[in-house]
Amino acid sequence: MNILTCLQREGIQRYRDGKQEMCAWILEALCRLFYMSAMHIKSQDDRFAFTAEWYDPNASLFRRYELLYYPKDGSVEMYDVKNHRTFLKRTKYESLHLEDLFVGNKITVFSRHLSLVDYGDQYTARKLGSRKERTLALIKPDATPKIGELVDIIINAGFTITKAKMMVLSRKEAVDFYVDHQSKPFYNELLQFITSGPVVAMEILRDDAVCKWKTLLGPANSAVARTDEPDSIRANFGHDGIRNAAHGPDSVASAARELELFFPSSGGHGPANSAKFTNCTCCIIKPHAVNEGLAGKIIKAIINEGFQISALQMFNMERANVEEFYEIYKGVVAEYMEMVTELCSGPCIAMEIIQPEPPKVFRDFCGPSDPEIARHLRPGTLRAVFGKNKIQNAVHCTDLPEDGLLEVQYFFKILDN
Repeated sequence: MNILTCLQREGIQRYRDGKQEMCAWILEALCRLFYMSAMHIKSQDDRFAFTAEWYDPNASLFRRYELLYYPKDGSVEMYDVKNHRTFLKRTKYESLHLEDLFVGNKITVFSRHLSLVDYGDQYTARKLGSRKERTLALIKPDATPKIGELVDIIINAGFTITKAKMMVLSRKEAVDFYVDHQSKPFYNELLQFITSGPVVAMEILRDDAVCKWKTLLGPANSAVARTDEPDSIRANFGHDGIRNAAHGPDSVASAARELELFFPSSGGHGPANSAKFTNCTCCIIKPHAVNEGLAGKIIKAIINEGFQISALQMFNMERANVEEFYEIYKGVVAEYMEMVTELCSGPCIAMEIIQPEPPKVFRDFCGPSDPEIARHLRPGTLRAVFGKNKIQNAVHCTDLPEDGLLEVQYFFKILDN
């Protein structure tokens, strides 16, 4: 029973007892209501509440939690909704920040990947509810060699990349994608172009995302873009009206429809990944580097060195999967447990790397596992430039040549399915 209902019932009783008491009681009641509301707001001020879901792979079901976040000290608390019990006592968790908390986002709390499905109370909805939208950023075949620069532009424009996958579209998938263009004279050319090579589909998020992404793209015709919007993506990376580097939906409804084609919410697979599984090795951009906005710079550095990225996908790995993937290091590398914790601490980006001709060794380009040593001995390597310490060393790469295909298959055959 809430405060107002209690006061209403008491007021009715007072009215029955005698009208003379009513005026004084009304004043007293208003003061009490104001005081209680103020105390309620003050207590709410200290924390935000969300409904969160976690997929339990062992039970093959979703578990629901109430997640409380205390911005004052960065602590979190979780309650198991079904079993009506505390799941996680209030604990400081520095990896979670207030800007990460909005409905629709995926967060990681102690290696458990949670989807925020609703606000837990009106106060949180009022305070943190915003115009955050999701839209599709589709990098077309002509611009996939520039994916590093484009990812960097997207991140620097304030977008969060929540999903990413390099794909190869079938003609049927292309027809579904361009369903609104069937009457256009260039329709067949569109289909032929979009299926001519891999595309990179990304779900990107920010306030007013649909409009902001369209503005960043510029006019559909790259020649017009170079005249009217010379700083736009299509002006700098596109060639004409069809080979124009990237695509963005025109409306929120279109964004929802197109995202469903590439990243089905029903559990379907979507278009096939572009992995070749030949002459390949594996590279993973670790969660700390993704969270620090370094993914675009790392991808650009890999391509500029002459390596080909033939498959790319963002994953949120469960701890059991990471332990399985890193099993070769168990009992061999002292930092094994810390390595596992890092790789399942947030989204990572796995890539299939094709060796160039004449061949270079990709592992040499990554550098020593300890970034401090790398900065002394191999200052131009990925870990020297982007790594922080031996655990957060920017990238994982396949150590043994014979394991390259196995690691690529683990991500693009097993986890992707």
